[in-house]
Amino acid sequence: MSQLSFSSFDVSLMVRDAQGRYLLATTDQILEAARQAIEHKMQRGEAFSSPAAVKEYLCAKLAGFEHEVFAVLFLDTQHRLIEYVEMFRGTIDSASVHPREVVKEALRLNAAAVIVSHNHPSGNPQPSRADEALTQRLKEALTLVDVRVLDHIIVAGSRTASFAERGLL
Repeated sequence: MSQLSFSSFDVSLMVRDAQGRYLLATTDQILEAARQAIEHKMQRGEAFSSPAAVKEYLCAKLAGFEHEVFAVLFLDTQHRLIEYVEMFRGTIDSASVHPREVVKEALRLNAAAVIVSHNHPSGNPQPSRADEALTQRLKEALTLVDVRVLDHIIVAGSRTASFAERGLL
């Protein structure tokens, strides 16, 4: 049986196979459904109402991957969502991130600000020294084109770590 546990409740979903039979959904299918639901909920032009809303959005998008994914929320001057982009995929414990590509995408989307994020499949949201160095490099590169880095959020399951909240930006 494929179930997800969320501290106080369990989730089981049914999916229809090619022959029309109903089967229990896999964990990956449940997570993909959650990603699609949050994508539908947070459409282009929507403003994030709080840091908690950003974390909830990013947890729905990045939790459950068995490999690292580096994503960027591109925002306008009012911090409304322009686009969420999963820019880089890596292995179970690292992802190569190229600041040049993030800058190019920010310029293409005419973003005024970004929130960068990645997941830690290990379940530990603690930022590494490499995470801190990358954040500084991204901040320096994006500052050159007048794009602000508002935060770097690490997602580890349902737990998160915010660079802004820790004073690391």
